[in-house]
Amino acid sequence: MLDTHTRVPVAEYDGCPVTAVVRRIGDRWTLLVLSLLARRAYRFNELHRAIEGISQRMLTRTLRTLEGDGLVERTVFPTVPPSVEYALTPKGAALMSALAPLTDFAVRQWCPPEVAG
Repeated sequence: MLDTHTRVPVAEYDGCPVTAVVRRIGDRWTLLVLSLLARRAYRFNELHRAIEGISQRMLTRTLRTLEGDGLVERTVFPTVPPSVEYALTPKGAALMSALAPLTDFAVRQWCPPEVAG
C-alpha cells in the first residue's frame, strides 16, 4: 500500500503492462474492432461496413497495431484479387475474456435499467 508521500516514477508507470493495455483499449476504435472480432473472423471490407464513421486508413492502422500487439491475426488467401481475413489470436481472446467483467460492470452502472436489464 502506498503512503501519501510515495511518488510513482513516470518510467515505472509508463513501463507497467496494465498501463499499456489500458492505453491500447482506450483509443477510439480498438475496443469496437476487438468486440466484433470476438464474434467471428471478418474480412476488411466487412469490418469497414460494420463500423460507422471509421475511415479505411484508421481501420488499417488499428488492425496493424492490434496485429503488432499479437491480439489480431491477418490471414491472406491466395485468390485474385487476394482476400484478407482478420481474427482474434488466443491472446486477443484472452483479453476479451478479461474485459468481460468490466463490460458487465459498465452496463450495470451506466446503462439505463431497461438496457442493462
